[in-house]
Amino acid sequence: MTLLKEESGEDSGEGDMREAYVPSQRRIERERFKRTRARRATAIAALSTLVTGVFLYLVVVSAPGWPRTKETFFNARYAREALPKVLEGLWLNVRLLLVCGAAVLVLGMLIAVARTLRGPVFFPLRALAAAYTDFFRGLPLIINLMIVVLGVPALRLQGVTVDPVLLGGTALTLTYSAYVAEVFRAGIESVHPSQRAAARSLGLTNRQALRYVVLPQAVRRQVPPLLNDLVSLQKDTGLVSIGGAVDAVRAADIIVGRSLNYTPYIVAGLVFVALTIPMTRFTDWVTARMDRRRAQGGTI
Repeated sequence: MTLLKEESGEDSGEGDMREAYVPSQRRIERERFKRTRARRATAIAALSTLVTGVFLYLVVVSAPGWPRTKETFFNARYAREALPKVLEGLWLNVRLLLVCGAAVLVLGMLIAVARTLRGPVFFPLRALAAAYTDFFRGLPLIINLMIVVLGVPALRLQGVTVDPVLLGGTALTLTYSAYVAEVFRAGIESVHPSQRAAARSLGLTNRQALRYVVLPQAVRRQVPPLLNDLVSLQKDTGLVSIGGAVDAVRAADIIVGRSLNYTPYIVAGLVFVALTIPMTRFTDWVTARMDRRRAQGGTI
């Protein structure tokens, strides 16, 4: 009993010592210096930003053509008129982003897998996949859209849609699948061959090794560039308006054609920027998180 009391007394004494810990004067001064430096850096950044903003504002408003430019591009009355219609058209852009994004991921993955198949028997498939990526990565998206949206209806094929939304989405999918396929292929080839060899030594087939070992690692490594492609796709959905689809850009174009005032274009542009910024910041966060895990030696 005495021994237990002595041990418990020692434990309580150690606990009191831990609770009574007081940082040294040097540490206190170091923390105070860090806080002072952070506040000073924040103040300098805010001041420089304010000065830059004021300078740019004065440069713009002092330009000789500013009154006319303000009336033509920054008219509040036309902005209020355009905003509801632009937001209504934006719903089409969002739906195109969701549908085309899913289709691009699936088709891009299939093309990437086809390009990485081994063995001479798969050479025709590899050649077709390489030709696809080379062609659609080299073909400008705007030309691809014109060919699909305007050329397919001219063929008058039975059972083929002439809806500009569907045709525009098809053109977006064809172009972006080529880019995403190369992203996936880079991820697949970045996985060390020992991973596949280890899977095969455990009794997995080539197909199982690809599905359960190689592809999960490849996809995780390529998340940031995939998100960047998704951001680009979100912006390029506005190009379907060339076929007559009433999206955010087309809604603004209708008002501009009637009023000869370009403020609706500014409204549409700001709406796309507001939609893109959260996706961009999310991409940056994912990239920074993966970089930290890579630096710490964690699983990517």
